[in-house]
Amino acid sequence: MTSTEADLTLPAALATALALPFAYVEGNGVDFEPYPAFLTAEDATDWFRAWTGNPEVDGDAFRIFGQDGSGGYAAFWLVRPGLPLADQPVVFMGSEGETGVVARDLADLLWLFAGGFGPKEAIGTPAADWIPGPGEEFTRVARRFAPDRERSAAAVIEQAAQAFPDFEDTVFELCL
Repeated sequence: MTSTEADLTLPAALATALALPFAYVEGNGVDFEPYPAFLTAEDATDWFRAWTGNPEVDGDAFRIFGQDGSGGYAAFWLVRPGLPLADQPVVFMGSEGETGVVARDLADLLWLFAGGFGPKEAIGTPAADWIPGPGEEFTRVARRFAPDRERSAAAVIEQAAQAFPDFEDTVFELCL
């Protein structure tokens, strides 16, 4: 599959959230580097083949929109046939093989950001001294685009894990 310019455009709610600064200093804050657009389908396939070690897979199931400092990717996982991108789950696949569903959809992702978490922090075990830093600006974005979905970051993370308990197994079955 090849990408068109329209395929690479972030949804308005996501673009608005990603335009805000993600503070990360000396291990504290949100370790996230957003992209101004989705990666191309070709780049997603190159990454997924490298990540899995499997030259037969493609990255068509992922719309990648950012990474952490070590190169792990955050993406929409296109697993709900017929539903729009904003209704697809958001996943994180780390550079060291860590994986997880971080939000059930875009609305939940906005509330995850508002709670001071990024994709990496949502699936990992942060350092003992790590403290999420809820952001007023992220909360404004979440209230603007998902006012009826307000919930804590902990609730977002728990509901995402419950909704897609087989994500890790699904991905690791593709690995060589």
